[in-house]
Amino acid sequence: MIALFFQRSPRIVLPFLLLVAACSAPLVLESKSAAVPPGVDLSGMWLLRDESDTRRPTNQSGLQQGIIPGGNMERTRQTRNSGGGTVAVFLEYGTSLKITQTRYGIFISYDRSVVEEFTFGENRSVQIGPIEALRVSGWEGGSFVIETLDDSRTTLFESWRLDGGVLIRNIRIAKGEKDSFVQTQMFDRQ
Repeated sequence: MIALFFQRSPRIVLPFLLLVAACSAPLVLESKSAAVPPGVDLSGMWLLRDESDTRRPTNQSGLQQGIIPGGNMERTRQTRNSGGGTVAVFLEYGTSLKITQTRYGIFISYDRSVVEEFTFGENRSVQIGPIEALRVSGWEGGSFVIETLDDSRTTLFESWRLDGGVLIRNIRIAKGEKDSFVQTQMFDRQ
């Protein structure tokens, strides 16, 4: 029956094959710039602002928004509730940060216990235990951006930028065009 349909409608065969190929296309992320914007340095000791200053309620569509509080127990509960799939295990946070920026990369220490290292312009596979994902990091304008994509096509997007003396971190977890978690953190220099 299907073969007969394609014989009678050859113009549908190519779009159908392209659709099938697109569904099986490998996971990819667009690389970010390795060039540090002039005058941008995120280095320093940073302290998370009081949650009440920046917490936002859940919006009408049920999308979670707000500040992720400190502490590993809170983090585990929040990431499980975020609908972020396996990519959520790559989300780190803390109330006290130490950021060291070099010519080639950035080191972020969360509460003196976890240190993340990112190379500007990187595009590679990352792994935590059995969970593997693709990651790109680098610069978009004045923001340092990290994108992590898991095998379910769920993306963890983080951006770090300075606004005056405030370090702003935006976090988003999305599958396709639909956000399942959005959060903003603000840090003041210590």
